[in-house]
Amino acid sequence: RSLPRDLVRVTDPRQVEVGDVYLKPGSPGHAMIVVDLALGADGRTPPVTLAGTDPGAYLRALARSSAEVALLLCKPPGVMVTARDERGRRTVYDVLRDAGAPVPPDLRYVGRLDYDSEGLLLLTTDGQLAHRLTHPRYHVARIYEATLDRLPPARDLDRLRRGITLSDGSTAPADLEVVRREPPVVRITLHEGRNRQVRRMFEAVGLTVSRLMRVRYGSVELPSRLKRGMWMEMPEAEACALAGLPPPQPSRQQDERAKRPVKLHRTQPR
Repeated sequence: RSLPRDLVRVTDPRQVEVGDVYLKPGSPGHAMIVVDLALGADGRTPPVTLAGTDPGAYLRALARSSAEVALLLCKPPGVMVTARDERGRRTVYDVLRDAGAPVPPDLRYVGRLDYDSEGLLLLTTDGQLAHRLTHPRYHVARIYEATLDRLPPARDLDRLRRGITLSDGSTAPADLEVVRREPPVVRITLHEGRNRQVRRMFEAVGLTVSRLMRVRYGSVELPSRLKRGMWMEMPEAEACALAGLPPPQPSRQQDERAKRPVKLHRTQPR
């Protein structure tokens, strides 16, 4: 593509894409590639970073722009799982950016957690992976630990296990286990994901959830060392295994990266 205008003044992210190659007018052979479209400090203007004419830099930039990203975040409470909140509340993308995490424009979250809930949140740029993890037909298990205001009687646990009628229909059968009696903590396994489903299920039998944490999504368990507000990269091979997809064929650069020990990153509290 030809360079349509001075890229410094581009303000509409739809005009350019990561991986686009631009030929500089009047300079044959001078090619540049867009390698970053992260939102600016104002949340709107996308600073555009270009790699120069060096073939090695071009190829490295192209590899970075095409590599998939998969992250695990231990979401803290009081954070929205959305790209942008109309009320100006902090989002999971703010948490990641503050910690220096890679946040490409197409990074999407896998399964929501409400504002007050916490725990395991997966984010990925792989659309096929996100689809396999969230579509109801694949029945991927989500496991939560709910701290309740009182210990539920056996009859209420049985009702929840069989399925209970909510405002948006009956819930699918669920697994429930009391893991602690004081304060009462119940572990619940769901194979569907509705808005505030766990809280509404317990409310339907007269119980109040004071704390809700997701501890597992499919085969991925929240690591004990991944504390509230911390994130880590998830190997794409592990993510593909989680979704039942064939493992990716890594490039040499990605293969070397996979051999490095996994790093945990702590966000900086505001």
